[in-house]
Amino acid sequence: MQLDSVELFHLSMRLKAPFETSFGVEQDRECVILKVQGEGLAGWGECVAGQFPGYSYETAPTAWHMLKDFYIPALLAAPLQGIQDFRERIAHLRGHPMARAGLEMALWDLWGKAQGKSLKELLGGERPRVPVGVSIGLQDSTPALLQTVQGYVDSGYARVKLKIKPGRDLEPVRAVRQAFPELPLQVDANSAYTLADNGTFRAMDDLDLLMIEQPLAEDDLLDHVRLQAELTTALCLDESILSARIARQALEAGACRIINIKAGRVGGLAEAVAIHDVCRAAGAPVWCGGMLETGIGRASNLALATLPGFTLPGDISASERYYAEDIAEPLFKLNPDSTIQVPEGTGLGVEVVEAALQRATLRREVMRAG
Repeated sequence: MQLDSVELFHLSMRLKAPFETSFGVEQDRECVILKVQGEGLAGWGECVAGQFPGYSYETAPTAWHMLKDFYIPALLAAPLQGIQDFRERIAHLRGHPMARAGLEMALWDLWGKAQGKSLKELLGGERPRVPVGVSIGLQDSTPALLQTVQGYVDSGYARVKLKIKPGRDLEPVRAVRQAFPELPLQVDANSAYTLADNGTFRAMDDLDLLMIEQPLAEDDLLDHVRLQAELTTALCLDESILSARIARQALEAGACRIINIKAGRVGGLAEAVAIHDVCRAAGAPVWCGGMLETGIGRASNLALATLPGFTLPGDISASERYYAEDIAEPLFKLNPDSTIQVPEGTGLGVEVVEAALQRATLRREVMRAG
């Protein structure tokens, strides 16, 4: 396929409510949207790097730099033979998986449109809809947390994830469990603890949690092995998992029993599928995490979560959970059974609302082939 141009959009979008985790509070979510054009078609992608290096060292500005100076020139240097062709062209470049994942997503969208297939079909997905839950950020008080959980349960979400950090963990989680004894419940620490905090997690063993997500440092598989050996509750790794190779090592070492797969974190959908395959072969369940995506990234996550190994509800909540105005249509709605329908159209299966995109854009730039 002969590509003509890649357009970059640096966006800032106001969240409906602040989202607080162990590494900070987000009121406005920044990201980079990409539009790849070729042979009369356009493919859209979303780079999930945000405004500050909390979850990852990548930010929207660093992603912009990598895309403009390295990844896009490599892409436009010659006609594209397929997704693997792009991956091979940038294989010698280190790091920055979020930047490469955003561009790769746009190529999957473009490729699907060229082939007349949905992203779900291209990936080998199986289900028309996927089970989802909701992720709740840190709240000002336990009563506020209970009220928030109740609101999402009343909205139809059948699984809830609570963000935790030192000093705001056992007491609020225990209160939620007492108030909702039958609710599938999990917690996410975003690497905020050390092995010295193992007593906190041992106490959580009595709360019938689905999992404890990323309790320790993202680069410390060994201490996760030690912590998992002390717990009945399954550990789930998120930030630690950067590739299929690391996923295999984590499972073989016993650092976790569950893996959260985020295509934006691991460098793209192709690597995400490879991680899925490793986990499925090992008998380890996976689920699809979220990064406050717009409808572009949400469509990609839904397609990924149709693969058979995704047996746990993902953090792919309905569109209304995040933004007063999204930049893609149709909006995703929660079904009564706590699932969301997967787009069936070609590529990602969503259309970008150009006027909404422009309203959210801080800067844009076009790079052309030749």
